[in-house]
Amino acid sequence: MNRTSVSWKTIRRQMIKEDPEFAVALEELAPEYEIARQLVKARLERGMTQEELAAKVGTRQSNISRIERGQQNTSIGLLNKVAKGLGMKLHVSIG
Repeated sequence: MNRTSVSWKTIRRQMIKEDPEFAVALEELAPEYEIARQLVKARLERGMTQEELAAKVGTRQSNISRIERGQQNTSIGLLNKVAKGLGMKLHVSIG
C-alpha cells in the first residue's frame, strides 16, 4: 500500500483558497487554537501528563483535555491556575 502524507499547512492553505467560510472560521478559532497549542507544548516540555496537571490545578483530567482540544470556553481564572500548575505566569495581550 502506498501512503502519501500531507501536512496540515498544505491542507489549510488549500482549504482557505477553496472555501472562504473555512478561512473565516479558522480566523475566529485562532485564539483558542493558540492557547491550546501553547498549553500542550508547555505541559509536554515539563514531562507532565494531563492527569498530573489536573491534580496541580485542582480540576479533572477531562477538563485539561477539553482545554487542550479547544473544546471548552475557559475562564481567565482557570487559565491562570493552569499556568501556575505549569510553573508559568499567564500573559494576555490584545492587539
